[in-house]
Amino acid sequence: MTENKMFCFQCQETSKGTGCTIKGVCGKEATTSQWQDLLLSVVRGVGTIQDAVGEKAKDNVAEFITDALFTTITNANFDDQSILSKVDKGLNIKKQLLEIAASKNISLPNYQEVSWGGEKADYDAESRRESILRNENADLRSLKELTILGLKGIAAYYEHAARLGETNDDIIAFMCKALAIISNPEADMETLLATVLETGKYGVYVMALLDKANTKAYGNPELTKVNIGVGKNPGILISGHDLKDIEELLIQTDGTGVDVYTHGEMLPAHYYPQLKKYKHLVGNYGNAWWKQKEEFASFNGPIVFTTNCIVPPALSAEYNNRVFTTNSTGFPDWKHIEAGKDGHKDFSEVIKLAKTCDAPNEIESGEIIGGFAHAQVFALADQIVEAVKSGAIRKFVVMSGCDGRMKSRNYYEDFAKALPNDVVILTSGCAKFKYNKLNLGDINGIPRVLDAGQCNDSYSWAVVALKLKEIFGANDINDLPIFFNIAWYEQKAIIVLLALLYLGVKNIHVGPTLPAFLSPNVAKVLVENFGIAGITDVENDMKIFGIESVSQSTC
Repeated sequence: MTENKMFCFQCQETSKGTGCTIKGVCGKEATTSQWQDLLLSVVRGVGTIQDAVGEKAKDNVAEFITDALFTTITNANFDDQSILSKVDKGLNIKKQLLEIAASKNISLPNYQEVSWGGEKADYDAESRRESILRNENADLRSLKELTILGLKGIAAYYEHAARLGETNDDIIAFMCKALAIISNPEADMETLLATVLETGKYGVYVMALLDKANTKAYGNPELTKVNIGVGKNPGILISGHDLKDIEELLIQTDGTGVDVYTHGEMLPAHYYPQLKKYKHLVGNYGNAWWKQKEEFASFNGPIVFTTNCIVPPALSAEYNNRVFTTNSTGFPDWKHIEAGKDGHKDFSEVIKLAKTCDAPNEIESGEIIGGFAHAQVFALADQIVEAVKSGAIRKFVVMSGCDGRMKSRNYYEDFAKALPNDVVILTSGCAKFKYNKLNLGDINGIPRVLDAGQCNDSYSWAVVALKLKEIFGANDINDLPIFFNIAWYEQKAIIVLLALLYLGVKNIHVGPTLPAFLSPNVAKVLVENFGIAGITDVENDMKIFGIESVSQSTC
């Protein structure tokens, strides 16, 4: 049998639904996967030692843990040298923590992640020894990976919040505790399952933290019509999730004659009052992340990646020399913009390049509507409650999550089209690009697609559901006329799922396939305890959710 060059099964598109073993479907090379495994081993070591030390984590420890975990999220960083530099940084922090532990006579567990000395000559061997497959028991491996993937989602949201000045010591302490538990080769099923569920608890906390950070800095999202056409000026296209980056870019481009356009998950920037006040924030260009190859080519100007969702370009791609990365992202030969000591980034090189480029080619025109985070929904509460009581709105369906390139994802567009006219879609994340440009109409002035924002804004739907529970006097959140049909792709969707489970939401349907990292026994636990299920086909799933499709109801 041929030896695996790598092993990764963290995203929905993983090869054959079991794991990528030669090269990632995402485009990740085997060496990149190898160094990410090494980085994760170092993170586990740092987290374990910090947990044993027990005191508040220093800023450099918290920043390393969140940055390193974020770096290993699907489609975030493809640059081997960038990843290895983070390994080096982590090993230095690990040595500092070891010295603190020794000075306090703290006994440390004898885990490989703790004891390895960090010799560069051992990088290759250590990375292979510390891969996902180090855990031979499939069930234990499944629970450990479910936790680490949830931690990656927490890290992503925490980093965004921290960039806006909101931090939380308890969240970092939990991450270290969880890293210590999954580093323990003797950790049992009961302990690991409890850790998975606790990860969901802190998923709720970190999404609340980020919601606070975003709204404090930029105001509450509000109902907004977003232009999807183009202007006549040269432009900069900014993608990803980091609102601090787009704010800095907007400030630095103000009055320069260069327009700014959002892409993918940056679309919700238009919903925030303190961001949409910039008149040169012209609109949103393109669709979900997986269409970027053709859309970047037609944009003509520079592109800035603030977080994950990079699709490796063809070597011949014309736009290769005008892409920049920030934060935890990276790609070979793309220029990386580091933050200064004051935390700010200098986008002058990007702006200078933009001024030499043609204006974007128009690929579509019109408007899309969004901005329905919890504050905006509460502003419409009386209207929504009346529509529910009158029967005008029969049910809500949460269709948050991710989009992707698999043809099976057309299911979500078909599902949206088939929904009866008295059902409202609650969405967040890039999953919305499957249906946010469809003309699905409204119910008494309420759009049938309510977009809360980015994937982290799934928190809004949890807040809304709890508020509806209160308004209608329901005993249980599952008694509300809300069902969940969620698409997933990467690890931020995992933490959203775990957060919903912690809040007591049951009978969530996940697709287009169930995660490969769920062993049969772990999947059985989730099915039996939480009613987790996959998708089938639109007509059958409509029946399962207790509704009839448009085609059925009009027969």
